[in-house]
Amino acid sequence: MSTPIASAGTIAALLQPLYERNQEATIYVGNIDNKVNEETLWELFLQCGPVVNVHIPRDKITGDHQGFGFIEFRTEEDADYSIKIMHMIKLFGKPIKVNKATMDKKTLDIGANLFVGNLHDEVDEKMLRDVFSSFGIVTSAKVN
Repeated sequence: MSTPIASAGTIAALLQPLYERNQEATIYVGNIDNKVNEETLWELFLQCGPVVNVHIPRDKITGDHQGFGFIEFRTEEDADYSIKIMHMIKLFGKPIKVNKATMDKKTLDIGANLFVGNLHDEVDEKMLRDVFSSFGIVTSAKVN
């Protein structure tokens, strides 16, 4: 008699397209020990609310996980609750980091290093900063 590798619910969750997942109800769990697997995270976070899916990205060659994972809850409220309860608890002696998997688009900063060449000799760092500050925050400006 063969033992099923995964339940029907687990297979359905794995096959569910990414766009159908509730990104607002998904959390990131970081700093997880090598002993931690999907079942461990499922059981731990089930204490915070109904878990829909657990995903731990793995190295394609070694099969080892990369120290982080994602947990999708049924509701955003359950995800927020899990962040408050589980952030920095120790799992196999390591404090796990728990926060939202999606970043708020309002707080998303886009940064770039920009090189501007062939400037006139009169252009200084203040002038360069003043010109580019109308496009956003300038963290540093240097004229050589």
